Amino acid sequence: MLHLRVIAPSELREAVLDLLSATDGVAHIVFHREAALDPRGDEITADIARESANDVIDGLKALGVKERGAITLDVVDTVLSTRAYRAEDEAEGDPADAVVWDELAARTREESTLNITFLAFLCLACLIAAIGVATDSPVTVVGAMVVGPEFGPLAALAVSLVRRRMYLARRAALALIVGFPVAMLVTAAGVLAGEAIGWIDLTSTRQLDQVDFIFQVGPLSFVVALLAGAAGMLSLVSAKSAALVGVFISVTTVPAAGFAVVAATVGDWDVAAKSALQLAVNLVGIVLAGVLVLWARRAAD
Repeated sequence: MLHLRVIAPSELREAVLDLLSATDGVAHIVFHREAALDPRGDEITADIARESANDVIDGLKALGVKERGAITLDVVDTVLSTRAYRAEDEAEGDPADAVVWDELAARTREESTLNITFLAFLCLACLIAAIGVATDSPVTVVGAMVVGPEFGPLAALAVSLVRRRMYLARRAALALIVGFPVAMLVTAAGVLAGEAIGWIDLTSTRQLDQVDFIFQVGPLSFVVALLAGAAGMLSLVSAKSAALVGVFISVTTVPAAGFAVVAATVGDWDVAAKSALQLAVNLVGIVLAGVLVLWARRAAD
């Protein structure tokens, strides 16, 4: 279930309480008169089933609570209450299938912001991938896949296209357009430094036989990107984050960027171009799959 906390002006008190009382899947309604100081108003809390969250949030927005007060949602892991069990039974659908659209938008917005942390993770992931390429180590390449933070902006792009949130699309696009070039430049500097001091003695990427799959673009590359993107978006909308690890190690986004850098430093420009194409194919495939999954879920709703 979700724990709802509402701060609303006193003149909206009855309307908010009526909305919560009349909606299936709502339990444990608590009212504190004039408890909020900034903004001033009443505090009203309740536990709601995920299936009812969109109806409740849309109703509160229609009342003007978003502009004049506040609406917050927290995930409740454990609830021991017969009334809560009854509320979940009354709500239509299954909790695992319920998409809380505002929660999804907020989560992807946070994970798609271009900041120092995002750039640091992306740079570290590309550096690890480059080391994996230089040492012909698939295990190291997989480690780079897990570290990479690029799925956040890709998911945000899919959400923005379906929900028509252009501010979210601009934020996610900025993170990708700036993040990958910066990470690749940092990686290039690291690879050149490694070559200069003799730690990296790779003369051609064509001699690699364990990680050459990274730049081999084909129809299955796009299929894998579609399947991974669909799995990643399903894990987000169903709040099952464990599946994201499988998504991270399924597509070669960060490894393709790292491979392109290494190939460019040794003069294999055709391989670098293929790696860059692999990166583009995977990025487009993940976003397209995310859009299709969200469209299907919205149609089902």
